[in-house]
Amino acid sequence: MANPNKARGTAWESAIRDHLNRFLGLVDETGAFRDPLSGENVRRAAQEGARDVGDIHAAPFIIEAKDVARPAVPTWLRQADIEASHAGFPFGVVAHKTRRAHVRHGRVHMSVRTWTRVRLALGMHAPEFAALYGWTPSLRGLDTSRWYMTTTLWDLGHLLADYRRNVPGVSARAAV
Repeated sequence: MANPNKARGTAWESAIRDHLNRFLGLVDETGAFRDPLSGENVRRAAQEGARDVGDIHAAPFIIEAKDVARPAVPTWLRQADIEASHAGFPFGVVAHKTRRAHVRHGRVHMSVRTWTRVRLALGMHAPEFAALYGWTPSLRGLDTSRWYMTTTLWDLGHLLADYRRNVPGVSARAAV
């Protein structure tokens, strides 16, 4: 791969995919899918051009992976929401690489709107949801469209497992 930035991005996407598949027990000790056709498998999406469907599919989430030094989280979250819609998934999130740290320490960002929708689907109150999954708010001025919540990729793995276990019909999509 000639472009070093593209290579870094691809490596980060693969690290997220591999971490979540291992965390959720979807792969064996060699890294092969236990059930290759399962809709629960976390996969890197094929690039779709103008109708991009996100970097990683982890039903019910589309994960937009970012390995850059200068974060632009509100812009990335808008992009993730659009791509989730294109892919037919309810939630878009962003996973931003934390330099010189294990993949599980990557920062996962979610808009306040998405955070609320996920929380309500799980039937949880805000303080309980925030504490259980390690969410911290970023309130940027008075413009609430720029507010977002942040946790780690490790905590997203717990959230993903709990969501799939407690919300019916989440991973019914078979891999195509």
